[in-house]
Amino acid sequence: MLLAPLSIFAQKFGHFNSSEVIQLMPEYTAAQTEIQQLQSQYETDLKRMQDELQKKSEEFEKEQAGLLENVRQRRQAELQDLYNRIQQSYQDNQKSLQETSQQKMQAISDKMLGAIKEVGTEGNYVYIMDVSAGIPYISTTLSTDVTAQVKQKLGLK
Repeated sequence: MLLAPLSIFAQKFGHFNSSEVIQLMPEYTAAQTEIQQLQSQYETDLKRMQDELQKKSEEFEKEQAGLLENVRQRRQAELQDLYNRIQQSYQDNQKSLQETSQQKMQAISDKMLGAIKEVGTEGNYVYIMDVSAGIPYISTTLSTDVTAQVKQKLGLK
């Protein structure tokens, strides 16, 4: 019975800062660059579509009075269709950006998790907690900061 409490104190606990580690990963930088390029391309495409809508709307405004009713209705329907396509493109682009970001971050998280598991196994840690996850308190005397070890496993400085 007296040995049981001592075994609790023999357990090792670690902590690390995932934000610090992720910021240093080249995969993170590459993912951010790729996502920004994709977002820029989407913005360019939407701007082109909006400019087209603006141009056609202005032309319609100028010619509207002299158009036959069926032609006017058809042109209004074309403008509405173009507007709807812009809205749909915007929504599709946002969804695509979100999915791409999630995929990239999942791959980065998986790689980091592998390094954390290696550090945990090699160091015989019971738990390794992420301080950037909002844990209110971690005792630095009872828990070891393994951030440097995780960085080393990932080949980061």
